[in-house]
Amino acid sequence: MTEQSIKALVAEFAGTFCFFLVAVGANITHALLVMRGGEGLGLTGIALATGLALAALITAFGHVSGAHFNPAVTVAAIVLRQVSVTLGAFYVAIQLAAAVLAGFTLRALFPAAAWQEVNLGTTAVAADISFGTAVLVEALLTFMLVSVIFGSAIGAKVPGAAGFAIGFTVAAAILLGGPLTGASMNPARTFGPALAANSWDNHVVYWIGPMSGAILAALVYGLFMQEKKPN
Repeated sequence: MTEQSIKALVAEFAGTFCFFLVAVGANITHALLVMRGGEGLGLTGIALATGLALAALITAFGHVSGAHFNPAVTVAAIVLRQVSVTLGAFYVAIQLAAAVLAGFTLRALFPAAAWQEVNLGTTAVAADISFGTAVLVEALLTFMLVSVIFGSAIGAKVPGAAGFAIGFTVAAAILLGGPLTGASMNPARTFGPALAANSWDNHVVYWIGPMSGAILAALVYGLFMQEKKPN
């Protein structure tokens, strides 16, 4: 493994950990504020916290690792041959490890009553949403996210704008899909708190949906939008 690959893995771990600390922690913070008689962050507050954190971390770590912070994004990058299969596998392992550490860190930081109220921020499918619909929601939201990632990071016309474009996309997706599935769009984001809270309801939704949406986005971008290199 090269020195650059090691730097990339460290960046992925640090960025993923910090991102989930905020994204997942915002849900627990909301529950804690409500328990103490406040109004909480609400869906808008959670969306903004998640989107702004992601925008900042992409700006900080993007030049080192590409700032995937998401196994679905890494798989899409493998499909487009932006990273090798071997390095991509390491990325996914690092992302999952960072997610688990973030989950247990949040469990240690917050009062038990607060994190138990929201299953440690684990994304959940609404009671009136079917399994198939939940998968479709996650797939569509992830398709949008990965399309923006490729368009702003790979085919960027405005250097440095990728973090904001991606962060705002995640915030918008949470506002739309949060009440339906939690708008995870990221298997690691659900896996970390699920393991720390031992909460596995509909967990497979958050692998099938994001992975299928990400792969479809990669295929569409690669076939119709990516600039072809001259022979």
